[in-house]
Amino acid sequence: MSRVPGWLGRLGAELTLIGERLDERRAEAEAEEPLGSPAAPKSVPPPPAHAPAVSAKPDPVAAIPWGIRVAGEAAWRLLVLAGTLWVLMRVISAVQLVVLAFVAGLLITALLQPTVARLKGYGVPRGLATSLTAIAGFVLMGLVGWFVVWQVMENLDDLSNRVTDGIDELKHWLLNSPFHVTEDQINDIAKNLSDAVGTNTEEITSAGLQGVTVMVEFLTGMLLAMFSTLFLLYDGRRIWEWTLKLVPAQAREGVAGAGPRAWRTLTAYVRGTVIVALIDATFIGLGLYFLDVPLAVPLAVFIFLGAFIPLVGAVISGALAVVVALVTQDVFTALMVLAVVLAVQQIEGHVLQPFILGRAVRVHPLAVVLSVAAGGLVAGIGGAVVAVPLVAVTNTVVGYLRAYSQGQHVLSSPPPPVEAAADSAPEPAPAPVSAVVAPSGAVVDPEGRENQE
Repeated sequence: MSRVPGWLGRLGAELTLIGERLDERRAEAEAEEPLGSPAAPKSVPPPPAHAPAVSAKPDPVAAIPWGIRVAGEAAWRLLVLAGTLWVLMRVISAVQLVVLAFVAGLLITALLQPTVARLKGYGVPRGLATSLTAIAGFVLMGLVGWFVVWQVMENLDDLSNRVTDGIDELKHWLLNSPFHVTEDQINDIAKNLSDAVGTNTEEITSAGLQGVTVMVEFLTGMLLAMFSTLFLLYDGRRIWEWTLKLVPAQAREGVAGAGPRAWRTLTAYVRGTVIVALIDATFIGLGLYFLDVPLAVPLAVFIFLGAFIPLVGAVISGALAVVVALVTQDVFTALMVLAVVLAVQQIEGHVLQPFILGRAVRVHPLAVVLSVAAGGLVAGIGGAVVAVPLVAVTNTVVGYLRAYSQGQHVLSSPPPPVEAAADSAPEPAPAPVSAVVAPSGAVVDPEGRENQE
């Protein structure tokens, strides 16, 4: 029993020594590792001395693809341009009468200005030349209008009788035609027309009142166009110089060069259109006269005026001539009038317009259709009339400004270095084997013979 306490004492001493050694090893391990980091297993490699650099976030602009950036840049510019055009259209719609009157005066000025220039070349003073040209032009237009009204009033009774007879003949032709039209169907159509007229009496009356308003606006616009023509003929150059002062100085030189070219295009368009319209009206009017169609002269004048509305005017005026021939004569006469109208319009489209108007005012047919449609929607008949010359002038101005900007870029670019220019110069092409020029000027062939010329 006396040996048990000694054994327990030695066991306790050994355990105490083992604990002390464990504490020393733990202290050494903690001294080698950073404070607070757990001990890593022996299989895991130690961390690097410094942490790797983290890349910064890219610029938002650089993160967007290039195509989307280009589309965005173009989109906001197109939005600004569309807003500007919308505001411009609203302003033009608010003062539509004034704008159309000024444009009409501009077109008349383009027609009469060469006459003023010719009279001034003969030594006539500017004021007298302007007065003579304007008075002669307005008197001529007034005489044509009076003649048309006089012809209509003179032939009104005869026209009504012919219309009645023509309707009866058309009725008999439909009854005997292969279309199997019965008399009851014709009577129903006539009854429906009369009922429609009786039902819409108030609308017809209001349309007549609106017609009076339109007539007043037409007379006002005509007076404005006359005054605009007078001032443009007399003082057009100074008006253009004053307009140039409103242009920014950097763009003034290009606009100053584009203005005369635009005016030449407009003058060529107006004069060419007048010549083509006069030829159309003359030949179609002669065809109507020889076919004994009433109101041949008023119809010819209407065809002349309709030629100023591309595509639409020719169709409407030709259809009116055919309808008048059908109602007042017979179906054969109407077919003959249709043949004359189509023949003259084909000659106009394929011979007269390319020859008279030329390449200076040539516009693609799609541009003509779209411009006439847009002009008609914006400003009615007046917009359809001025749409094509506006497109032609815009085409000329844009083409000149593009060429002018390219020329300015070439002039402003520095010349290439002499060495680079010499290096980039093409080598002279070798003389052909079949012929060599001798110093005397004779041509020597490969065999050595000279051919004196």
